[in-house]
Amino acid sequence: MICGLVLAAGESRRMGQPKLLLPYEGKSIIETVLATVKKSKLKRSYVVIRPEDNFIPPIAQTLGLEVIINPEPAKGMLSSVIIGLEKMPEETEAIVLVLGDQPGISASIIDLLIVGYRLKGKGLVLPIFQGKRGHPVLIDLKYRQEIRSCPPDLGLRYLIHLHPEDILEISVNEPAVVMDVDTAEDYLRHLEGLKIKKS
Repeated sequence: MICGLVLAAGESRRMGQPKLLLPYEGKSIIETVLATVKKSKLKRSYVVIRPEDNFIPPIAQTLGLEVIINPEPAKGMLSSVIIGLEKMPEETEAIVLVLGDQPGISASIIDLLIVGYRLKGKGLVLPIFQGKRGHPVLIDLKYRQEIRSCPPDLGLRYLIHLHPEDILEISVNEPAVVMDVDTAEDYLRHLEGLKIKKS
């Protein structure tokens, strides 16, 4: 079984306001991301949130995603990944890590990672846009222990650096895989991208 893990416990420091609640196509950014995950071929999906978050749980419940609370989100993204791994069902073979601030990704990108994993048997599956690696990322849970020991400042980049022989890169034609929303400028770029898509 392959599960989804949406990381949504960030502090939005660079944005200056809760970025996941910003509007995007008539919904919030996080609602768009969770709906995309739900549409994909992932068997079960989870979202990691901050303890004080009252906004995401009802959305997750409506869409059938389970909520995991990171009690110490200030420790960074890796702490959310580690806490998420602890909650995965016993039969989970791999997880797809999805960033909560990437509203432009499609369910087809997630499905492509799953197909690549099944066909090629590589433990680290990454989307590539114009030569640049992006997210979501599929990770085989044979790396569960190694993830726990990654340096917090390097996070999963350290794991990927250690295992170049086990990486499958999948070229995609979606710039969204290398775009997240960290700043107001990033957000405006996403909105501009939507206008271009619709025109």
